[in-house]
Amino acid sequence: MRRTQAEIYLENFRNNINQIKKQLKPGVKTCVAVKANAYGHGAVRISRECKELGVDFLAVAAVSEAEELRNNGVDLPILALSICSPAEIPELVKNKTIPLVCDAEFITLLDHILDSYTPEELENYHENKGRFTVHLAVDTGMGRIGCFPENALELAKLISGSKHLVLGGMCTHFAVSDSTQEFDREYTDRQFERFNFAVDSVKNAGINPGIRHCCASAALVDHPQWQMDMVRPGIIAYGYYADQINREYLASKGIEFNLKPVMALVSAVCAVRPFDKGMSVSYGHTWTAQKDTEIAVITAGYGDGLLRRFAPFIKASINSKEYTISGRICMDQCMIEIGKNNPDVKRWDKVVLFGPEESGALCDAQYLADKTGTISYEILTGITSRVPRVYL
Repeated sequence: MRRTQAEIYLENFRNNINQIKKQLKPGVKTCVAVKANAYGHGAVRISRECKELGVDFLAVAAVSEAEELRNNGVDLPILALSICSPAEIPELVKNKTIPLVCDAEFITLLDHILDSYTPEELENYHENKGRFTVHLAVDTGMGRIGCFPENALELAKLISGSKHLVLGGMCTHFAVSDSTQEFDREYTDRQFERFNFAVDSVKNAGINPGIRHCCASAALVDHPQWQMDMVRPGIIAYGYYADQINREYLASKGIEFNLKPVMALVSAVCAVRPFDKGMSVSYGHTWTAQKDTEIAVITAGYGDGLLRRFAPFIKASINSKEYTISGRICMDQCMIEIGKNNPDVKRWDKVVLFGPEESGALCDAQYLADKTGTISYEILTGITSRVPRVYL
């Protein structure tokens, strides 16, 4: 197996799911986001863990992600959070996946395509026998997908009057619920009010809105009164807080919520090379030895997700000692100055680039995100498919 690996600490994942469950009101379902290969952690194995932990639903983005789970024996209900194309509908049906719908054109098309299926083939959620369950997405201010709240009733009626569909749920997504700024909080309040308006308009017309869900990682903790019937944790399941809704902020509100990062990116020293004063390393010669020294070559690069912009900030740990990257990160390697005759660094020694404390890491994905102006999500999902996931 390749020396560069993503070590997945399953006990930390279990801790995070249990922390989430402690925040939930009785009867609230959990729908864990396993899209983008479970935020880089390996969708199949993480989904199996979810089932063991009593998670109720899984959420994917692409129909192909649902297909991978079904092909590997995952039988939890799966919700597809992106609008699928007409060409994907046969796979949607085959893989018992619940789609989002948000306009009359797509609802009508979907119902028409389902004419060719038997009731048994259509059943994609056990509570709706012989019908194809959909969730109605409502755009309350994200501006991405969803109907406007004032159109929700019209579409709910269209679903209820269709031949094959049943309204299994209604959902929305908050745009700035991960912010503690007052104007953002007011915006989120208005989003919730608009979602309630949409749900109430459907209920008051005598139509069951099904499972109501609006809270992702930030809101489920920060606004527990909004948990409704189901929550959709994403980044917090993998051990990172949702931007400003962090441990310190939650503690200030009297909420104990202790997450543990799940992934460590590790590699190895493949060579130790003597460098004379004045020698340069890597592309562009951005680093030159200021004295006689040695360079350790590490078998990880931006082709693995260790992006070039990380170079000044990585706190690489070799035998518990900190080293920085010298020069530019390459596609498949990076280099570290280790000093002359360093007894603590040998060929094939393990290098921990980021991860939880128990991995020996000296920084995590949030640290790198803060230093490089991005978010932990991007770093985790950016670990590429050639990096084996190893479960501990």
